[in-house]
Formats: sequence, structure tokens, C-alpha cells
Amino acid sequence: MRPAAVTAVPPADGLGGGGVQYELKLDGFRCVAFARGTQPPVLQSRTGRDLAPEFPPIAAAVARLPEGLVLDAELVAWRGGRFAFGELLRTRQARAAAPDVALGLIAFDVLALPGRDVRRLPLADRRRLLLAALADVPPPVQPVLATTDRAEALEWMEQLAESGVEGLVCKAAGSPYRPRGAGRAWVKYRRSDTLDAVVRAVTGPAARPHALVLELDDGRILLTTPQLTPVQAREVARAVRPLLGAPASDPEHGPVHPLTGPLRAELTLTGRPPVATFVRLRGD
Repeated sequence: MRPAAVTAVPPADGLGGGGVQYELKLDGFRCVAFARGTQPPVLQSRTGRDLAPEFPPIAAAVARLPEGLVLDAELVAWRGGRFAFGELLRTRQARAAAPDVALGLIAFDVLALPGRDVRRLPLADRRRLLLAALADVPPPVQPVLATTDRAEALEWMEQLAESGVEGLVCKAAGSPYRPRGAGRAWVKYRRSDTLDAVVRAVTGPAARPHALVLELDDGRILLTTPQLTPVQAREVARAVRPLLGAPASDPEHGPVHPLTGPLRAELTLTGRPPVATFVRLRGD
């Protein structure tokens, strides 16, 4: 089920009656985790790809779950006190070499118990089954933080903004699990703002930039984080090549290459203080 985007957190009676379950929205890889006993576990992405070979610690944790347990979950990375989506894009070897990166599988629904498909049950019942199934399971597998109290959910979202919590996913408490679509029974509210900015410079080698120096329309200057992925770096390098000015050196960021011509980028702005994350270059 894929939640529809909304611009406001719905009230407790706002999804058709019967109450709403509010969950923290996390920034990671959505996957369905299959515990298969003596067979290797599967972490099925939205596109159907098995993520298990790329994330051995999570695969090992799922392998220890009861055979037949199926979880809808978010695969996340944590670094320096924040959720770190960029770490999920690194290679398995690079993550393993970073001792301060932790992986987790945050489960927000249970689709099957050993020998039993529970997708037709109301969400409130599935939540109780999920908590029971994971009651004695240690990290990195954990249930998502959830409540039926809207005020409490909003408070959580504010308190945890610094850790990179994106917003809330709000679900009708009586909703079954419908694989072909959530309709308006599940919605997501994202606290981050998506906006455009002017690219003023890039940091790092010109052939493989590390980050973008951006100027927002209100005049604020921000540096994108985390570091650009290899695919993003190649895209940016091609676009800025004809626009590069004379390089300078920054004591914190090393080489900085200002641009001599116009270039705009789309970014998401999250948290306090604001963190700018590069999305894509704008072709217009």
C-alpha cells in the first residue's frame, strides 16, 4: 500500500471514521521482509528487487525471525544522531568500513504470521499482532513508533525533527492491507519543503563534485548534504563543466568552484537548522 500525499495531518476522524493510527515517516528504502526459515530471507523492494545481498546485517536479522513472518517495513541507516538516507546509497563495503553507521529495519505492518495471511484484518488488529510478533526481537528489527493520539504524533514529529524524521504516515485504523492501492485510507504528511535554488558553486573535484553551494530565493546560502552519490556527481559535473570559474580553497570544504552562469537545482529542506538535500538539476 502506498500512502497518498497530503498537506495537513488529518484529524482522528478524518479518514472515514473508526480512528487514525499516526506513525513516524522515515527516510529509507521501503521493502517487504520475508522470513523463510532454512531458505535465505528476502527483502523485496518496491520494484521487486531483493535487497538482502546488499544489506547482510538486516538479512541476518530477518533470517532469525519465525518462518512465515512477513513484514512491511522501512530499511534505514543511522549516523551521527540522524537518519542518513545517503548511507543506503553507498556500497556494502563502504558501509561496513564506517563504524558509526547503523542499519535498521523499522516494521510498520505485518502481512502474514507463520501459516496465516492477516492482510484482511483491520490495521488496529494487525498492529497488536505486529507488536506481539516483535516483542522479544532485538534491534535492528523494531516496530515503528505509532499512536492514535494526533496531538502526541505532532509532538513526536517536532521533537524528532533534528533526527531526520520526515513527517507522519496516517492510516485508517480499520483499513485492511490492499496491495493494489491505499486510496485515501493511508496518507502521508511530509514536513520537508521541496523548492528550487540557484547553484552558486560546487565543492570537491570538478570532475566529481562532493556538494552544491545553493542560494535560496530568500538569500540564504546552504550546502547540500549528504555528499552527492556517484550518479549525482556525474550529472552535476557534466552540467557545470562549461560554467566553472576559477577555483578557490575553503578551509572546511577544500576546493570550491564558483559558477559563472545560471543553473538551478531542486532540493528538499528539512529540520532545524535546515538541511538541504539535493534532488536533481532543473532543466528549465
